[in-house]
Amino acid sequence: MTKDRYSRQTLFKHIGSKGQDKIINAHVVIIGMGALGTHLAESLVRAGLGELTIVDRDYIEFSNLQRQTLYTETDANEALPKVVAAERHLMAIRQDLNLSCHIAHVDRQFLDEHCKNVQLILDATDNFETRQMINDFAFQQRIPWIYGGVVESTYIETAFIPGLTPCFNCLMPQLPVINRTCDTVGVIQPAVSMTTSLQMRDALKVLTQQDITTKVTYGDLWDGTHFTFGYRKLQRPHCPTCGESPTYPYLNETKRQFVSLCGRDTVQYENPNISQEILEAFLAEYQIPFKRNDYLLQFKYKGYRIVSFKNGRMLIHGMTKPDAAITLMNQLFG
Repeated sequence: MTKDRYSRQTLFKHIGSKGQDKIINAHVVIIGMGALGTHLAESLVRAGLGELTIVDRDYIEFSNLQRQTLYTETDANEALPKVVAAERHLMAIRQDLNLSCHIAHVDRQFLDEHCKNVQLILDATDNFETRQMINDFAFQQRIPWIYGGVVESTYIETAFIPGLTPCFNCLMPQLPVINRTCDTVGVIQPAVSMTTSLQMRDALKVLTQQDITTKVTYGDLWDGTHFTFGYRKLQRPHCPTCGESPTYPYLNETKRQFVSLCGRDTVQYENPNISQEILEAFLAEYQIPFKRNDYLLQFKYKGYRIVSFKNGRMLIHGMTKPDAAITLMNQLFG
C-alpha cells in the first residue's frame, strides 16, 4: 500500500500521517449493504481502511440501482447477493484490502463470531430490531457504533460510544418518528449521501481516536431543514443496555424461524435442514420451475416468489405475516 495514495487525506490537519496509520490498521464491520452500506464501504476503502467485514442477507434487484452505488445492471440481471457484488467492486478499487463477506442474517451468533475484535460497527440496516441488537452487543463489548437512517428526503445520524454516551435505547424516545421505509414511501439519492457523509465523518473521528460530540443530526434535504441536539443527559440509570446493571435483553431473545422484513412485503424463513440440493431435487420432482446461480435459487409457489440461499434461509416475497408463511411452508414441504 502506497501512502501517496492518501496524500490529500493526510494533508487534512485533523488526520495527518498518524491518523492515516490508525485508519490503515483498523477493522470495521458494516451491517447491511444497501444504500447506506454501499456508500460507507466504498468511502472506507478509498480512505485506506485496512480490514473490512460486510454482511447482508439480500440480493440485488433493479430497484436498488437508483441509490445503491456499488451495483450495476449486470449484478441485478444475475441476481447476485449484495455482498458478492460488493466484494467484486471493492476489490477493483483496492486490491490490498483485507475484506470478509458474509451472506447472512445478523443475529447474536454472527456478532459473537465476527464482530468482537473490531474498532467500529457501522449501522446500514433498515429496522430497529437489528439496531437494538447491535446496540446491546456494542455496549456489552465496548465497541463504538454509528447509527444512520434515511427515508424520503430525510436523514438522521449519531455515534454511540460506550462509556461516554447514552445508548440507542436511551435516545430512541427523543428521535424524530421514522415509521416509514424506503419500500413504502421511497428515498432520494441526496438524502442517502447526506446520511453517509455524517456517518463517515464520525467514523474517521473514531478510527483516528478523536473526540465526538454527543449529538444527533437530522434534517430534510428537500425542505432545506437541518437540526442537531445533544443527548448526553438522557442516559437512564436503569437502562438495560447502558445503565448501572445492564442485562442486554436484545442479545438474549430467542431466534425466530420466521421474521417479517421491515417494509419489504417479505417474510424470511430459516431451516438449515433444507439444503440447496434437497430443495432443487424437491422442485424437480414436483415439476416446479426454478432458476439458480451459484448463490441462490428462485421459484414461485401459489403466486409467491421465493428466493432460497445455501444456508437454508428463504425470502418469501409478497407476504407480510409470519403465520401465512408458516402455512405456505407447510403446504410446500408438508
